[in-house]
Amino acid sequence: MKKYVLWVTLAVLTVGVVLGALAIAGNREPEQPAGEQSGSAPDFTVLDAQGNQVKLSDFAGKPVVINFWATWCGYCVQEMPDFDKAAAENPDVVFLMVNATDGVRETVDKAKAFAAEQGYGFDLYFDTQGSATSAYRINAFPTTMFVDANGDVVLQKRGMITYDVLMDGIEMIK
Repeated sequence: MKKYVLWVTLAVLTVGVVLGALAIAGNREPEQPAGEQSGSAPDFTVLDAQGNQVKLSDFAGKPVVINFWATWCGYCVQEMPDFDKAAAENPDVVFLMVNATDGVRETVDKAKAFAAEQGYGFDLYFDTQGSATSAYRINAFPTTMFVDANGDVVLQKRGMITYDVLMDGIEMIK
């Protein structure tokens, strides 16, 4: 009799767990396929190197590459020279190099010093309030978004990208 009660209890618990998981999964938004996202680019506000507020919408009508990065991210650091080169070669494309500035692990001064030491020519932007990372649900660094002149996200790449992938993304938004 004790075995029967144990088996029934286990069966009921298993069914409950499965039904609970299905209910939770049913309430979640569908995830985008890895590496791709389409639709309107959410607006956000970041600070430029002088502390002025800048919005993505300030660049309406222009193709934009948004790169979310941090100095503590090894892959971010490795891909920076390719972004610097691509920005110099594509003056018609806006490069928003958005630093995930949390004020503790990453600071404005640390990011500025890093970029100056490396001699990068692109403009830096600082997400001190988490507006940009929240708008794009960034949970991995680096992440790069390619936004066309219509304001649509054409492509999203998580993780380090090569120069060739960067250039392919740029061609998609021109």
